Amino acid sequence: MATKYTRRDFTKLSALGLASIPLLSFTPTLTVENFNAPKELDIHLFSKHLQFLDYDNMSAAAANMGFNGLDLTVRRKGHVLPENVISDLPKAVKAMKKHGLKPKMLSTNVWDANNVENKKVLKTASEQGFTHYRTDWLKYPENKSITDSQALFGKQATELEILNKKLGLIGGYQNHAGNHVGAPVWDLIPILEATNGKNIGCQYDIRHAVVEGSQSWELGFKRILPFINSIVLKDFIWKKVNNNWKLINVPLGEGMVDFKRYFSLLKKYNVNVPVSLHAEYDLGGAEKGSYTIKIDKKEVFNYLEKDLIFIKETWKNVK
Repeated sequence: MATKYTRRDFTKLSALGLASIPLLSFTPTLTVENFNAPKELDIHLFSKHLQFLDYDNMSAAAANMGFNGLDLTVRRKGHVLPENVISDLPKAVKAMKKHGLKPKMLSTNVWDANNVENKKVLKTASEQGFTHYRTDWLKYPENKSITDSQALFGKQATELEILNKKLGLIGGYQNHAGNHVGAPVWDLIPILEATNGKNIGCQYDIRHAVVEGSQSWELGFKRILPFINSIVLKDFIWKKVNNNWKLINVPLGEGMVDFKRYFSLLKKYNVNVPVSLHAEYDLGGAEKGSYTIKIDKKEVFNYLEKDLIFIKETWKNVK
């Protein structure tokens, strides 16, 4: 009879890493029961796509479409500018609450725990009731080895984790495709393992994971699993344009991300974290966070609502 493990047990086993694999081969089959898999996902709309609206209209639109909240941009060129966070974040939260949206997720440029502006952003976010935020991205310097850079980033992540714990926040580093730290997912492990993995971790982006991992993305997912504290949903295809292959973002379910398989894994391993919906396909400029858009706003809303319905229906029908 197979031994059954809770997600906590699985997390502890995963942390043993590759060295534990030979040992596991002599134990009963590892299975995970989805005791805590949510019946419905907690879905927040990335506010970048409503940057053409003010706080009140943005909140009203997100609520009318059926989102649980907004993943609010508090960053350079965001809905809330970091230098104005003390005055403007409460205004945004007031508008959100007016329309029944809970303040939970932020997207920021925060990484340096000793930076005055970063600390101001996090302190204000904590006071306003937010719990999860995305950190800034990192790049490997040319004059330092990847291993040495990971050691430095691990130290910085630990300092940020200490600040997060003090403020009651959870930070997530997004795996972003390209020459970014964390693009292959695996290189995030040494950085995050330097921390306790509670108030800092990974905002797992399945689109970027599939871009970089192709058919092996599941391995990266399982390895980073203990550190996942929020997730991003979006889709893409590869398309040949002028004899060059390019990444083209598309609505959910129209691209290369196998959402049925992905959702089945989220359920299997009881991943119950906030979700941020990103719509980076052509939305008349809304996909890029433009302040003015080239299509009717109702058309933007229709696309976003269609993505939301896809998420809910797919989640409901996957076991």
